Amino acid sequence: MFSRSKLNAETIYYWMSGAMTLFDSTMFVYLTVFYFTTVGLNPLQLVLIGTVLEASILIFEVPTGVVADTYSRRLSVVLGVLTLGIAWVVTGFARTFSIVVLSQVIAGLGYTFLSGATDAWLADEVGNERVGAVYLRSGQINRLIGMLGIFISAVLASIRLDLPILMGGVMYVGLGLFLVVSMPEDHFQPFQHETGNRGLSAMLATFREGLRVIRTKPFLLNLVLIEFFVGTASEGFDRLGDAHLVANFTFPALVLPLLGTLQPILWFSIISLAGSLLSLIVVERLRPRLERLTVHLRKTARALTALTLVFAGCGIGFALAGSFPLAVTFLLLRGLAGGLIWPLYGAFRAQSIPSSVRATILSMTGQGNALGQVLGGPLVGWIGTRALRAALAISGLFILPNALLYKASDDPLVEEDQAPGNVVSEA
Repeated sequence: MFSRSKLNAETIYYWMSGAMTLFDSTMFVYLTVFYFTTVGLNPLQLVLIGTVLEASILIFEVPTGVVADTYSRRLSVVLGVLTLGIAWVVTGFARTFSIVVLSQVIAGLGYTFLSGATDAWLADEVGNERVGAVYLRSGQINRLIGMLGIFISAVLASIRLDLPILMGGVMYVGLGLFLVVSMPEDHFQPFQHETGNRGLSAMLATFREGLRVIRTKPFLLNLVLIEFFVGTASEGFDRLGDAHLVANFTFPALVLPLLGTLQPILWFSIISLAGSLLSLIVVERLRPRLERLTVHLRKTARALTALTLVFAGCGIGFALAGSFPLAVTFLLLRGLAGGLIWPLYGAFRAQSIPSSVRATILSMTGQGNALGQVLGGPLVGWIGTRALRAALAISGLFILPNALLYKASDDPLVEEDQAPGNVVSEA
């Protein structure tokens, strides 16, 4: 049998999150370029593979969340990491649309094992009052690690575009094996079915309890809607943003001392590095204030409202920009706003849900995201085959309702005696 390490949950989370950031940044900088050039996908196909991914998530999301709440969140996370490794290895070998679709189905299963279970495991192991600070610190660590991944990606992609993807998949498998022997789970309390059974009846009971909690808490229904609009907005932008830069702009010639003129494709690495550095500097300066903010639901909701407006505006600006420097500026500012939204929203969401069904409810909100991508993705992709700018501008508009939903959360409902997670409210 394997022996467990002595690393605590917070340290393991930093290792796991950092490793996944390294792998993702190695793979994703050139992923759309790989699909666009090596596999030969058109704009509609680029969005459709995302739709397949999200449809798979929509199908698998709640069952995997129920498994996490009924059996083990640690087991769910390990299975998710290993499954993603397999999915990305398949992607790296893909040369046809059908194989890419297959890889996305496998990835969808992997993401659903991680969705809900990871956040629920962390909140249980470190405590609600600590989770916001962990997200913020992890985000800063990940930005540094992500820059290393971008450098690795540029080196590998200059040799062959599929190498970053294959390398990332293999590293995901290695991370899964590391978690098998290292990941603790000391505070998990499985949802208790009245018969004590942990089979199918217990899973159904967990699912029903999650539905009951969401139905009785309008605040949680807002989370489902927020995820829905995040999904509708993100699918088109994530799939078509790089294609917009390639199709509608001429990349400036990049000349560096000793190295001479570099390939235009390296601009994607430069933009990613610049975005990471900008977020690293800004978030680090704001981190003490953000950590204090994350324990107040109402204050966090107000910050998320403002950041969502900035995020949407920069996305629309990127779509309509008439020059390469202006487009890159909007892209960097959008990334900065997103980097501030993620830890605030993660704390806002995790602290608002009862621990016993946290993974199940997080998975249900994840279904809202998947549904948004399934419904919004094909529409944006179809528009993108005719006008990439219009498709990206519409994606920017899709996120605007979330500003109203966050604003709706800034009301007297969010009080200490009513908030689902019993977190601190604003006096």
